[in-house]
Amino acid sequence: MTGQPSRPYGTPTAPRVAVRAKPTSKSTPTSPVIGITVTARGTDRGDTLSDLTRRNTAALDLVRSYGDVVERLDTGTLAITPQLTERGRRERVRAYYGHVRTTAELTDFTTLGELTTRLAQLDLTSVDGPWWALRPDSPVHRAAHSTAVHDAVRRARAYAEALDATLVALVELSDSSLNAPVSADYGPYGAVSAEGLDGAEPPDAIHLQPARQIVTAQVEAHFVMTPPRL
Repeated sequence: MTGQPSRPYGTPTAPRVAVRAKPTSKSTPTSPVIGITVTARGTDRGDTLSDLTRRNTAALDLVRSYGDVVERLDTGTLAITPQLTERGRRERVRAYYGHVRTTAELTDFTTLGELTTRLAQLDLTSVDGPWWALRPDSPVHRAAHSTAVHDAVRRARAYAEALDATLVALVELSDSSLNAPVSADYGPYGAVSAEGLDGAEPPDAIHLQPARQIVTAQVEAHFVMTPPRL
């Protein structure tokens, strides 16, 4: 024998009230990320690859020298591309172009500015970003959930009181979505390149202001309330 069918809309003696809460908050990011691209170009494939390897090693060694400040260091793409002559019946390689793309995630904003400046001084090395983010284990996420639940209860209670009723029980609570933190000021901010710095005095560390992150949690809640006085 099957049970009684569910009544999503309640009954006259046990009406339901459904609410959706989607509060937002702002928080200081915890994980600045930068992109590092080293390039090389030459007429000989071997020499181009050698130059690329040397420059990439120099960039990686510089980043690793900051120790625990570097949360993550990932190599994204590596490419060596022949560039052909534009004219002539035969395909001839006039040069080889290579690049290596690396992503670095840091934990310190002061170090971020210093490292970005030092990387930009390396030969044929460019830096883009930063991108700002929150760590998955950040307490901000828990706080966003808690705020959404409290907001849902407040909304439901306000509806019930408007009908001269009171909340009796919570029958369902669903997490509609917890959006990834979105920077209030979208990145990247552009690229900083080492070209043109030869012979110049090393610049001061660039000052980077972390962009506040917008965190949004959304919940849906269903309550049973006492019969209203209509």
